[in-house]
Order: sequence, then structure tokens, then C-alpha cells
Amino acid sequence: MPLESTTAIRVRYAETDAMGIVHHSVYPIWMELGRSDFLREQGQSYAEWERQGVMMSVAEIFVKFRSPARYDEMVQVRTQLLEANRRKIVFGYEISRDGVRLVEGRTVHVVTGPDGRARILPDHLLALVTAAIKDNN
Repeated sequence: MPLESTTAIRVRYAETDAMGIVHHSVYPIWMELGRSDFLREQGQSYAEWERQGVMMSVAEIFVKFRSPARYDEMVQVRTQLLEANRRKIVFGYEISRDGVRLVEGRTVHVVTGPDGRARILPDHLLALVTAAIKDNN
């Protein structure tokens, strides 16, 4: 299993602002893409989690901007699983261009059901994500 996942993204014109740089609101979307790719590479897509009635509701988003990305550039979103337990999952992100770190981020998710109420992560999904953390250490 991969310790991390890398998602390549070409910056679209619609993602830039009047100054020609990627708007700050785009980075959490890119983090979501990275998170989805990470889970898929671990062996089960987030869509499969949802079909099982398991949701990851975003509780916190942290984004630290270092350098801008611009239209038509290729960026890479590196995603790692930092923490996971029955109720909470934490992902870390690094968005870069040609080896230059543009953004660092972290998202904290609480496990919920389709009704939005707190749930616990089923054993088979907990094993899937904790294996990725053990591989990272």
C-alpha cells in the first residue's frame, strides 16, 4: 500500500482570480481530490464508504499559503493520512509545482452517517486506514 498519494492537476483558467493566480478557495477542493485518490489507492474509494453509510464530515481545514500557482501550470497534491481512530480521521497535504512547495494543509474529519450524526468507523475501514498510518511510521 502507498504511504502517500500524489494527484497531478493542471490549473484551469476558472480557478484563477483577477490577479492571475489560483484563488484561495480552490485549494480545499484540490485537497478533496487528493483525499479521494489516497483512499482509492488504499483499496476502497470514498464512494464505496458512502455506499456503506460511512461519511467523513469536515470539522477543520488548515491551509498555509507559501507561493501562488497560476493558470496552466501543473501542480501535485501529495496526501498523507496523519491520524485515524474510530471517530476522527486527519489528512495532511502538500501542494507543489516542480518541487517548490506552494501550500501546506490539513483536514480533520469526523465520522458520521448519512443523517449527519456521529458514528464510529467500522472495523474493516479502521483497519484499512490504520494500516496506512503504520506504513508511514
